[in-house]
Amino acid sequence: QVRLVESGGGLVQPGESLRLSCGFSENIFITMAWYRQAPGKQRELIATTTVSSGPKYAEDVKGRFTISKENADKMLYLQMNSLKPDDTAVYYCKGRSIVGNRDYWGQGTQVTVSS
Repeated sequence: QVRLVESGGGLVQPGESLRLSCGFSENIFITMAWYRQAPGKQRELIATTTVSSGPKYAEDVKGRFTISKENADKMLYLQMNSLKPDDTAVYYCKGRSIVGNRDYWGQGTQVTVSS
């Protein structure tokens, strides 16, 4: 069974940084991504990385967030700098499998940015 497990969330003050991690049990993904869902809002895509192209970011995190993947360690990361209260959300990692284009989700990790 394929599993994705996020970690690294927490409570930080505006302007601080966090690094989220997502460990995955099998290296079967053609695309991996980070999403977030704020209270009362839809889940939104914020960063992707694919086998064939470079990372892509949503406009409101571009320049502040960096997605990276370590295949040997089976880890996906999201480095988040200059955090703002609007970044408060549950953050999810997702992988889309090479075979069958099936999506696998982690359980989410809470990030709260507040003074």
